[in-house]
Amino acid sequence: MYGISIREPGGPEVLEWTEQPDPEPGSGEVVLDVVAAGVNRADVMQRQGNYPPPEGASQLPGLECSGRVSAVGPGVSGWDVGDQACALLAGGGYAEKVVVPAAQLLPIPEGVSLTDAGGLVEVGCTIWSNVVLLGGLRSGQTFLVHGGSGGIGTHAIQVGKALGATVLATAGSEERLQFCRDLGADHAIDYHGDFVEEVKRATDGHGADVILDHIGARNLDANLDALALDGNLRIIGLMGGAKGEINLAKLLMRRVSVGATSLRAREVGGPNGKGPIVAAVRTDLWPLVESGRVRPIVHERIPVQEATRAHELMDAGGVVGKLLLVVGG
Repeated sequence: MYGISIREPGGPEVLEWTEQPDPEPGSGEVVLDVVAAGVNRADVMQRQGNYPPPEGASQLPGLECSGRVSAVGPGVSGWDVGDQACALLAGGGYAEKVVVPAAQLLPIPEGVSLTDAGGLVEVGCTIWSNVVLLGGLRSGQTFLVHGGSGGIGTHAIQVGKALGATVLATAGSEERLQFCRDLGADHAIDYHGDFVEEVKRATDGHGADVILDHIGARNLDANLDALALDGNLRIIGLMGGAKGEINLAKLLMRRVSVGATSLRAREVGGPNGKGPIVAAVRTDLWPLVESGRVRPIVHERIPVQEATRAHELMDAGGVVGKLLLVVGG
């Protein structure tokens, strides 16, 4: 098979379409013939040398894909050769074939194309695990989404609205702010200004019950100020730095919680593993997708051999929704 390898840490030009060993399924695993793979910020970080795959995972980038089952390993039930599926991966999605633990497979939601499903799983699992399972977002609460026009943000806005929350979203231009509004955001906030004041104004001083943040240190103190009493800050990225100070008095006086999680290095099973998250997504999020209340937002579909161009677009910014690498038909 062929896949996109990373020649050395660097810019988009280090991505190369090269021949790779054909994967073989182990116990509890299947092989997918990949149709499409989502492009995520984590892939860019891996290309730059800042986010290596977990031990034992494929060295090829790609944390999600869709495709058709072409081989089934021992101990797998519920999946057969020829089935269409999408998958959460620890790596390897930028390729013609990939091995996946069966517990990380999902059926293609009704109403979503096999290609577009390739960019749905990683955002779905990230948001559901952080915002719902850990953040506890529910109807009637206020939800602040940073970077509302990106791949994570466009999905998060829709999930928040589907759950009955009031959704606030930040973005960096009027065009992107309007896109957030069109997706359902009740308030769109320019992040170049004072987003804390805007959140307070939009919520009559209440603040945000749940905040989803991919910036990290740069937003930390302001996010604490924007939280409501008993609020929950969920950090899923470090684009604005990894180290920051927390005024513990703010946490104590207002009973707020700060948590940070990632998916990639988790074990498959166990109470905090990927398998239970995928199962929750299948049970609770997929019906929202099939109803049309949450839908994939695709910026562009690009042939996998042009992965360099996809990463150039990611580096330049301005991607609204997800980029997909199309591998097969």
